[in-house]
Amino acid sequence: MEDDRALREGAGIGAVSARAQIAVAGKDRASYLQGLLTNDIQALTAGTGCYAAWLTPQGRMITDLHVLESGDMLLLDVPAEVVDGILQRLDQYLFSEDVQLASLAGALRGVWMHGPAAGAMLSKVIAGVPGLSAWSEYQNARFEFAGAPVVITRITQLGVPGFCAYIAPEHADALVRALVAHGAREVGQQAIDALRIEAGYPVFGTDMTEDTIPLEAGIESRAISFTKGCYVGQEIVIRVLHRGGGRVARKLVGLRIDGALPQRGARIVAGGREIGSVTSVASAPTLGTIALGYVHRDFTAPGTQIAVAAVDGAQSATVTERPMSSAA
Repeated sequence: MEDDRALREGAGIGAVSARAQIAVAGKDRASYLQGLLTNDIQALTAGTGCYAAWLTPQGRMITDLHVLESGDMLLLDVPAEVVDGILQRLDQYLFSEDVQLASLAGALRGVWMHGPAAGAMLSKVIAGVPGLSAWSEYQNARFEFAGAPVVITRITQLGVPGFCAYIAPEHADALVRALVAHGAREVGQQAIDALRIEAGYPVFGTDMTEDTIPLEAGIESRAISFTKGCYVGQEIVIRVLHRGGGRVARKLVGLRIDGALPQRGARIVAGGREIGSVTSVASAPTLGTIALGYVHRDFTAPGTQIAVAAVDGAQSATVTERPMSSAA
């Protein structure tokens, strides 16, 4: 309960998932990524950023990315387990562009903070940091902590204000200790997962995979620009939106489940047939057993009654909106 209270009312320290970073430098960096990623990279100016996806020509996700423009380079924040493969893929798309790529895995560590007081605590610990509560999403800037450079950005993932401080690993623990000394709390994964699921925030590798079309995961409003030029996989996205009216075969939804936590991957059933599977599960202090999962498009309406398969039988469940707090 203390972890949950810190996240909802104060400041909690902990990452939603393991991430690593790639540096993209050179004068052609934005135009180079513009043709690969789903969001409008060329529209970014120094100190701004965005969320994006990289798709296959078939419209399936290769990865998701947080993209930060610093003024002299672009920082790509990707799932840690795919960073080497992403770097190799990026290199394969380089021809004559003035672009330099470098993995920052091992050279940077992200210290993630969530909660209403997170910005204020960062401002107390890091000299020169302004009032972060007024920052827009993905706004970023460089500062110093104990003489070491640190990049701070605002990235909301749990339905409460969120920030990440990128710093060299040898200084990260000292930063965490300083934040704890000012009232922040290191929180466990269980509390983070519960709030993330309530917020309806999907994680690549858990709720999104290389079989996922962004429209199925419901990330299009923040990951896709519908006004930019061509990018890999755009044809599929446009076809679904304009010819199919945005209808996909399955959709990621929130679930409130009656009973104990089911296994991740548990089958979702309705009317005697399998209609999907669970991707994330958690126990929330106020909502009980909650989950994210994909269901057939005929069962996505909030309030739809379905069931989740368990070892000792089926558990009844109700489809909710994302975020759940608006439907609870």
